[in-house]
Amino acid sequence: MQKILNIEMNYKTNKGYTMLKQALALSVAIALTGCNSSNEQVDSNVAIQNKTQVSYPDTRKDNVVDTYFGQQIADPYRWLEDDMSAETAEWVKAQNNTTFDYLANIPYRDQIKETLTELMDFEKIGTPFKKGKYTYFYKNDGLQNQYVLYRQLEEGEPEVFLDPNTFSEDGTTSLAGISFTEDGSLVAYQISEGGSDWRKVIVLDTETKKQIGETLVDVKFSGISWYGNEGFYYSSYDKPKGSELSAKTDQHKVYYHQLNTPQSADKVIYGATASEKHRYVGASVTKDKHYLIISASVSTSGNKLFIKDLTKPNSKLVTILDHTNSDTYVMDSEGSKLTLVTNLNAPNKRIVTVDASNPTPANWQDLISETENVLSPSMGGGFIFARYMVDAVSKVKQFDKKGNLVRTIELPGVGTAYGFGGEKDDEVLYYAFSNYKTPTTSYKLDIKSGKSEVYQKPEINFDPDNYESKQVFYTSKDGTKVPMIITYKKGLELDGSNPTILYGYGGFNVSLTPSFSSSRAAWLKMGGVYAVANIRGGGEYGKNWHKAGTQLQKQNVFDDFIAAAEYLIDKDYTSSKKLALNGGSNGGLLVGAVMTQRPELFKVALPAVGVLDMLRYHTFTAGAGWAYDYGTADQSKEMFKYLKNYSPVHNVKAGVQYPATLVTTGDHDDRVVPAHSYKFVAELQDKQTGSNPTLIRIETNAGHGAGTPTSKIIDQYADIFGFTLHNMGVTKL
Repeated sequence: MQKILNIEMNYKTNKGYTMLKQALALSVAIALTGCNSSNEQVDSNVAIQNKTQVSYPDTRKDNVVDTYFGQQIADPYRWLEDDMSAETAEWVKAQNNTTFDYLANIPYRDQIKETLTELMDFEKIGTPFKKGKYTYFYKNDGLQNQYVLYRQLEEGEPEVFLDPNTFSEDGTTSLAGISFTEDGSLVAYQISEGGSDWRKVIVLDTETKKQIGETLVDVKFSGISWYGNEGFYYSSYDKPKGSELSAKTDQHKVYYHQLNTPQSADKVIYGATASEKHRYVGASVTKDKHYLIISASVSTSGNKLFIKDLTKPNSKLVTILDHTNSDTYVMDSEGSKLTLVTNLNAPNKRIVTVDASNPTPANWQDLISETENVLSPSMGGGFIFARYMVDAVSKVKQFDKKGNLVRTIELPGVGTAYGFGGEKDDEVLYYAFSNYKTPTTSYKLDIKSGKSEVYQKPEINFDPDNYESKQVFYTSKDGTKVPMIITYKKGLELDGSNPTILYGYGGFNVSLTPSFSSSRAAWLKMGGVYAVANIRGGGEYGKNWHKAGTQLQKQNVFDDFIAAAEYLIDKDYTSSKKLALNGGSNGGLLVGAVMTQRPELFKVALPAVGVLDMLRYHTFTAGAGWAYDYGTADQSKEMFKYLKNYSPVHNVKAGVQYPATLVTTGDHDDRVVPAHSYKFVAELQDKQTGSNPTLIRIETNAGHGAGTPTSKIIDQYADIFGFTLHNMGVTKL
């Protein structure tokens, strides 16, 4: 359901910078789940003795040495960075054979798979949106690999408009973005093959469903913004070849594609010159076709902003912001009046207005001022809906276009609300609500009265009344108070014996807000505890919270996560023998760093698609754009030493017993390349002491996680949960 919401939000806002940020953020891997505290269990030491001893494949070591500021650093597994080589392919095959042989011996693996299948097999319907004479919505009948886009007339029956399940035989080609023209007569949609960030773009006539023009290829990190029905703006790079590094992916370019012309004729609008060189560039057209807005940034930390008057031939770009010290985008326009959302001089964001004739910050006027809570606004029905994040949960207020408070929207409970976007003349809006124990439900909001009613409620074999979700605040190493939400079955005994997964992210201004997933429901239904720590580096408390977990302050992120684990143990939710840590992408770095710093604190480690080689990450495709959060090993001696001190690949030590570790990645991941995971596993397998296994599960024909078919998700979680429970000493479900 979250995937549906993200697609719809991209469509409804259609703001280039917003879409760009959503595309670029290191995606938060789907939270892991699965276990039962009431299961018959045995002592962990006995369980270890009964495990099958793992014989790992041989991994060749090379004599590769790099020198940083006079210090030599060995990199014996450099050859694994070539993920296109035959030798790496053989290594992947051997590692997968070892991993799947191990997993096949876990007695309840099929039982977990059945539980996951049952909880995923329910009808899921997204909130509707209208374009032209049709109302569109996404739907999954239950176990379909991909969501299907339907449409219907006001008095008609739903019909399939786009079915991504027909895009490929194995379900690995997914719908990755969609944009309609204002009149709804044309649509441009993106597809991702094998989970790749490189996309294709196809244009259809919505009435006939016939393709218009050729398929665009090699589009990456891009929104699609129409200029009337004539053409659209999109973004991409010059595509590297094979395992080529990121030299060609540091200059993003905005193109304009005129319909019924070849892609080779597309004109570069921004990004062609050295002065316009930025890693991420996005473009959007205001709904009245008056202005083109261009956002440009060198990292995910902030953006420059430019505006071009499309009503005047040969008009030049006018600068709104000439620095990247803030996140700023244009939310709306009316005539020459622009409405912007910014965290410039407002870490929690504010809404300002300015005239396009002189749009620099000196002329901005506050429409909705900054508050103590982080703001994420949307517009619909002629009103502004300000969604505030209060200790990681949603509060929504409705304002008129003059900035006057109309009302506070009464939400169904404590959790996360998404949506509230629409056209200016809409009388009703739709939004979705969920939390860690409540399946995502769609609501219809009457704009005039502010009253909500259920629009679509899923029927799933999971009763949220049987579970409790509790927010606590714990103290980190430096005294900072950090929130954490802990979810579990009601009546849980706090005796330290409960299998628990602690999940975190801690980076790139990404906020972990309560949401429902069927896989998490399986973990809860079987009696497991699921805890999410809202650690620094995220966006839960605005830009300052984010900055407190970046570069030379990155250790704060790891300290916050360690303190969360210690809290769960101190309060007897679990013990070190029953605690797993999990995170994906930047969260995979979190897991790798924490498990190498405090290996005794956890029984199981589950790093997914992780950034694990901190000395070389910026040399890989896409990686250099993360320098704002991480810094790079070549920027200074101080930064090099800091990165080396926590880089997971460089901090695996011989003679240490690390947690039982299952690394997961995809062989087509071109965002966090699989070499990170390959090298980390090679180090662990070489140096691990004791009986805890170190395995890697490499999904073939898969990328960073987006668009993963349902069948693969079920298989992945059955393996991950089985591995977790088996190594916690659980013998029977």
